[in-house]
Amino acid sequence: MAKLDAPRIAVIGGGPVGLETALYARSLNYSVRLYERGRIGEHMARWGHVRMFTPFGMNSTDLGRAAISTDIPGHAFPPSGECISGRQHVSAYLEPLAKTSTLCDAIQIETRVLQVGRSTLLKEDGLDGSRRGEHTFRLLIRDGKNREYIEEADIVLDCTGTYGQHRWMGSGGIPAPGELAAEQSIAYGLEDVLGQRRNIYAGKSVLVYGGGYSAATTACNLANLAREHPETWVIWLARGSTSQPIRRTANDPLRERDRLAVDANMLATRADNNVEFHKQTVVQAIETAGPDRGFRVATLCDGTARVWEADRIVANVGYTPDTLLYRELQVRDCHATLGQSGVAARLAKRNATDLLSGLSLGPEPLRNPEPNFYILGAKSFGRNSNFFLHIGFEQIRDVFALITGKTGLNLYDRRAENTGRAGRR
Repeated sequence: MAKLDAPRIAVIGGGPVGLETALYARSLNYSVRLYERGRIGEHMARWGHVRMFTPFGMNSTDLGRAAISTDIPGHAFPPSGECISGRQHVSAYLEPLAKTSTLCDAIQIETRVLQVGRSTLLKEDGLDGSRRGEHTFRLLIRDGKNREYIEEADIVLDCTGTYGQHRWMGSGGIPAPGELAAEQSIAYGLEDVLGQRRNIYAGKSVLVYGGGYSAATTACNLANLAREHPETWVIWLARGSTSQPIRRTANDPLRERDRLAVDANMLATRADNNVEFHKQTVVQAIETAGPDRGFRVATLCDGTARVWEADRIVANVGYTPDTLLYRELQVRDCHATLGQSGVAARLAKRNATDLLSGLSLGPEPLRNPEPNFYILGAKSFGRNSNFFLHIGFEQIRDVFALITGKTGLNLYDRRAENTGRAGRR
């Protein structure tokens, strides 16, 4: 059973960090509910055709593997050193973890948390935080049948990530004129152009906008598609000023990431494989006559006005946190990244390559002026894309040190021997 005096914990988001957070809490016999607006691992499934940069061993925990093995003896996990796709990770790890006896009754899928507030308090009340911790959290919930209701919690852990909120193509980060009207016809995520979405892109002219790893993945996959369908043409545009869009990391320990950078840069500079790359391009306006009727994209390309026509647009322009969720709470966001201000400050002192070292950022950056409200996972990094799952697992350990007051607490070191007997709600 759950501890009689244990606080009620609400976990928002059923992705890798949300599931591990709920598991950690249940292993400590806390009362937990996890709310997922879609399916388990929804965002990871959306880009699931892509191979992850980091190996399976870095993207799972001893605690999680032990919970699965307890309920499903002989379950075959991917090799620890293998880089698998997102879909493989969902099927081999996240879905079995959600079905374990430790977690299954704590999870509510197709259940969206719309906003979080404090009972009887507004955002501006109790500015010193002393009163706010005495009031329970109120979560406005919408279920799969569009019914809305309120649930309460004593501790809220926001693990919703950023993939569900795309950024915009226009100059200055705001929508370009016409982009809002065309939004439903533009693909802002990682499209499976070689699989489920092949027929949508084969033989089409495709404008790809972006200068990061997502745009590189899309451009490389479309180039492979063009080898089978030569009429496919790719216009790759990026804001950056270099002819090689992807900056390589010296002696990159992540071979999958380095391979993608090499392939994408070669694609951009060789001007073959039906791909043309144009740097220093700003989108000024987008016109469309409707779904499947193509686009006209007005740009300023290396200082010269130019209009592109395309059948499809893939805008890999990045993602941003949904801050509306906690608008009525006292949360300190970084003015630059929209991530946690404490996390952003700590990241500013660390090199991006250091984040692979496994060194924790520490518990203190996770604190908010709002008592008992924590943001974990990719959302805590905001627009900083240097997040790795093992950092999220470290955050879970650190946040429960704050919750329990036990600085030495670390269930990951216990190999989760008693996970299968954790208390239930």
